Amino acid sequence: MTETIRIFAGDCTTTFEGARTRTQRGRVVVVVKPDRTVLVHDADGYQPVSWLTRPDTLTVETDASGFGIVARTDEQTLRVVSHDSAGRAEYPATEAGVPVGVHPETGEPLVRVGGAVAGVDTDARYVLPAGATVVEETCDDCGLPLMRAECGAAFELCIDRACESLDDAVRERFDRAWTCPDCDSDLRIIRRGGRLLAGCDAYPDCESAFAVPAGVVVAECDCGLPVFETGRGRRCLDGACDAFAG
Repeated sequence: MTETIRIFAGDCTTTFEGARTRTQRGRVVVVVKPDRTVLVHDADGYQPVSWLTRPDTLTVETDASGFGIVARTDEQTLRVVSHDSAGRAEYPATEAGVPVGVHPETGEPLVRVGGAVAGVDTDARYVLPAGATVVEETCDDCGLPLMRAECGAAFELCIDRACESLDDAVRERFDRAWTCPDCDSDLRIIRRGGRLLAGCDAYPDCESAFAVPAGVVVAECDCGLPVFETGRGRRCLDGACDAFAG
């Protein structure tokens, strides 16, 4: 999501009220970030001379004579008042991440930021499944990057779930592949409550359901369910299985 960073510069008096009140004056640059964090920088050193992180309230007033900024939390207040304004500006800002490709329609760079791939110039954003990695290849249909996601098996799919669905891929591979340990009915691949599950086909008579973990099936558990190799080691599809207790 594209937001803005606001920049103010000038001869200012900065007052911080909190555990230790202090007042400073000098020619500074004030940065107001999208999350309302206020940073006051002078010519000395890399650290701000004063700052307030994510205040509860932020007031910014400007006119022809200059600017005034007040940021407050319950216990702290930061005030910046200009005596002589050297200028002010507003610039678009996005999250910075690792480059993973180019959007085929807009031509904008795409970057990996946390659990998503985001566009640098627009609101384009593609949320990735847990543990997924972006690979060098692109989708034959839409041109977006492909991801590698492990969910019972390793799948390479488009990062746009509207183009290719991980749920559909897992369903095609594992629907009815496993048997319910409680009633011997087939386990169906379903999404419920935001989670991908292997749920009993006899529902509601049998309510057994198991979250499908991020990992690949490598063996069969003593209980008859599959064993997954995950980032935290091996585990049964049933996270409470006695075979993996302790």
